[in-house]
Amino acid sequence: MFDEFKTSIATQLAVLTGAAVKDIVEAIEIPRSNAHGDLAVTIPRLRIKGNPVQMAKDWAEAFKVDEVITDAVSTGPYINFRINRQVLTRKVLSDIYKTQDKYGWTNEGAGKRVIVEFSSPNIAKPFHAGHLRSTIIGNLIYNLYRANGWDAISMNYLGDWGKQYGLLAVGFERFGNEEKLVADPILHLFEVYVAISAAAKEDDSLNDRARAYFKSMEDGDEAALALWKRFRDLSIAKYKDTYARLNIKFDVYSGESQVGEAMNRAMTMLEECGLITESEGAKLLNLEKYKLGVTPVRKSDGTTLYLTRDIGAAIERFEKYNFDKIIYVVSSQQDMHMKQFLKAIDLIGLPYANRFQHVNYGLVRGMSTRKGTVVFLDDMLRESKDIMHSVMRVNEEKYMKVTDPEHTADVLGISAIIVQDMLAKRIKDYDFDWKRILSFEGDTGPYIQYTHTRLCSIERKAQGTIKVNPDADVSLLTEKHAYEIVTLLAQYPDILASTLRTLEPCTIIHYMLELSRTVSSAIEQMRVLGTPDDVAEARLLMYWSARAVLKNALTIIGLEPLTCM
Repeated sequence: MFDEFKTSIATQLAVLTGAAVKDIVEAIEIPRSNAHGDLAVTIPRLRIKGNPVQMAKDWAEAFKVDEVITDAVSTGPYINFRINRQVLTRKVLSDIYKTQDKYGWTNEGAGKRVIVEFSSPNIAKPFHAGHLRSTIIGNLIYNLYRANGWDAISMNYLGDWGKQYGLLAVGFERFGNEEKLVADPILHLFEVYVAISAAAKEDDSLNDRARAYFKSMEDGDEAALALWKRFRDLSIAKYKDTYARLNIKFDVYSGESQVGEAMNRAMTMLEECGLITESEGAKLLNLEKYKLGVTPVRKSDGTTLYLTRDIGAAIERFEKYNFDKIIYVVSSQQDMHMKQFLKAIDLIGLPYANRFQHVNYGLVRGMSTRKGTVVFLDDMLRESKDIMHSVMRVNEEKYMKVTDPEHTADVLGISAIIVQDMLAKRIKDYDFDWKRILSFEGDTGPYIQYTHTRLCSIERKAQGTIKVNPDADVSLLTEKHAYEIVTLLAQYPDILASTLRTLEPCTIIHYMLELSRTVSSAIEQMRVLGTPDDVAEARLLMYWSARAVLKNALTIIGLEPLTCM
């Protein structure tokens, strides 16, 4: 949005400073407070010898303002610039009206392909609330790359292979019930797994049988694979229901079981690079030289392990998708594994090793029901929905106007959980707090949704009296609240770019909260109905634009924007 203004400033500063226009543009930022201006240049970033404070003063005085850039003032090592309010307002509201759902999107990634691997639960186990972070952070990253013009592929790499599935098969023989499996496959398989795991602690022969069963799976035994495939298919079907509820759809369902002969190629490469040692028949990857320890890559019975399959999967993915970048959204608990994986990729000499990126995140503490029991994600979503439904029913008059209160309550509950999760830096651990997240006030998901519905209500009430007019006289938007809203709307493209650059969800969340607070304050002071038609038109266009941007932001973070609640 600010690109043409940045270019105008940079072009003149290039003459004064001798720096390249491109370097100056990169040094121009949006100040944290608009009291300092609309745009600012950080002089030290230009890497020009001299006193940055004095240079800022001299160049600000020499800068020639015009009808667009109306002021240039130095503050320490910064030069702050003001943009003509009417010019800015007209351009911002016009651009939003023209681009609507694509406002802030770019084509900078055109012709490039990115794979974002996220969520990755273990099959035959309920989707635990702890998996939520990878799922929603990964979905945001996927949406950000799409908005930047990349050919983005969302991939769910399921944990669907290993000795535990041999144990599950052995357990199903003893504890399985066909009726329960059909009625609720995920829950029943989990119950079977818990029961057989407990039994195996008392009878080690069950572990031997599980290892033998998994070995038969790796050897291609049809009967063993048929049962495993049934468990896998039932799990995916259940997961898809949960993902649909979270407004997420994966382009590719992959898994450890899908990795083919590339595993053997990976082992050969590791051995040829002298990275493999043997111990009691098992093969180990030795990365002690890089302070990354020693980790097994193949058991003594010949069965594969996580790292082997991950490297094989990486090779096969590049051969199939020819990606320009691949991002793994994996918990900080797996930092060592990911460092070993990325170092191994580098050491075996893959020419595309620099295209891999690990995006990690911290842990959620205290994620349980309000009664204090640790739960699966479906339980969390059910409880948040029920609480929101109860809150909605307090105002019976408004409740009766909601078309689908059950669905609305569900979206509100999901919004509450997702916004709290994204509120802080992703690497930070945080405490899950039911009381805070379910509030309709403060820094919460329901508050953002409430603001969006208020903006929708303004449009509905104006229908038949005032229409959204892109040619409205925006010079009538002279109020301080209007200036604050327009300034925030102008920042949205830069917010998207910043969020993509850092992959920090909190950047866009804090923007949405600030926009919501600013809009809420303006609504109390700047009414649409009951004002002269030309003023009403200008204000309606502004509120319509704010609603469009808030809707876009909600969609980017993976939430369905509500229109009534």
